[in-house]
Amino acid sequence: MGMMSEAPSSERVHIGFFGIRNAGKSSVVNAVTGQNLSVISDTPGTTTDPVKKAMEISPIGPCVVIDTPGFDDVGSLGEMRVAKTRETLRRVDVAVLVVDGTRGIRQKDRELEEIFRSRRIPYIIAVNKADLTGNGEGPDAETAGTGNSVQISVSAKTGWHIKELKDLIGRLGKAKISSVGLLDGLIEPGDLFVLVIPQDASAPKGRLILPEQMTIHEVLDHQSMALCCQPPELEQTLAFLAKSGKKVRMVITDSQAFREVSAVVPKETPLASFSILMARYKGVLKEAARGVRAVDTLKDGDKVLMSEGCTHHRQCQDIGTVKIPGWLRKYTGKDISIETSSGFGFPEDLSPYHMVIHCGGCMLNEKEVRSRMLQAEEQGVPFTNYGITIAYMNGILQRSADAIGLDL
Repeated sequence: MGMMSEAPSSERVHIGFFGIRNAGKSSVVNAVTGQNLSVISDTPGTTTDPVKKAMEISPIGPCVVIDTPGFDDVGSLGEMRVAKTRETLRRVDVAVLVVDGTRGIRQKDRELEEIFRSRRIPYIIAVNKADLTGNGEGPDAETAGTGNSVQISVSAKTGWHIKELKDLIGRLGKAKISSVGLLDGLIEPGDLFVLVIPQDASAPKGRLILPEQMTIHEVLDHQSMALCCQPPELEQTLAFLAKSGKKVRMVITDSQAFREVSAVVPKETPLASFSILMARYKGVLKEAARGVRAVDTLKDGDKVLMSEGCTHHRQCQDIGTVKIPGWLRKYTGKDISIETSSGFGFPEDLSPYHMVIHCGGCMLNEKEVRSRMLQAEEQGVPFTNYGITIAYMNGILQRSADAIGLDL
């Protein structure tokens, strides 16, 4: 499958399958994926937790398929499953609502539809069990839906219209597949980028973090050049390039080295960070640049939520739980209370917090990051990210904004 199969989960189309217990949801998932991704049974409630798998499906491309528990689950355990389903919705690019064709669309199906619409998730209503309703024949695969939705009659048992369902998913997920790159609009063939990548104790041993990998790939894809160095070698690197007459298109640094790097890079050379480029890529840059100003209004006792999208990168843990909190207290001179969330955990109620400072979101897909930002916006809580906060506290956010054409 080549490089497509190696796409990180955060860059894949996330397809969520939802519905009432025993609508045949897991059977539809298995039919679409061509493998037994989910356990199926005639007993309602067989799927207990969201089942997630990265794969490649033609014509969709690299994707993550998520099978969720029944949305009408009952009891305390059922409530937990429904909560998991709601959490899953934050990262879904395309939703498939599987309806039992022998029962028709019911109230819980309508509730899911309303959630899809409120969260602006394009969705498909797959009316399953066409083999039992007499609809499992004939050419009409699709009936027109309203707005962001379409409806199709399928049979997971016979495979009727499963190919057409995959075509529909591929069509709705196309926007994600063809999304802009990390350096979109900032790069031309032949450009030279200097990437400043600290390799200290907090860096993942033996490898680069995802935004660094993505930047290098994109530079190569554009027939351009990337020269990598650590902060202590940057001055020597820039002097060598100046002597050779090679113009540097942009210096991109790890946020933690922003202050040190900014002092070395000439004012006329554009300077940005991987975190700021990631915010731009994830579609939250303008809001995050606006939200960071809440730093100046922090008072003693205010709570700040430091939110990390990954649970295993020591670098994120270190910067989110130690470094930025320390810099915040030093910058503001206030006794600030810090709370953290990590992975897919993110509080539903953000009202206790004066602001949310999020990581770059490289381990989360764009939908998840934007959902978190919109959630904060709806609750009136300023939202920003690590790199923007560091740049702002060091007085160099405007310089980075100029480098990438952001009008602050």
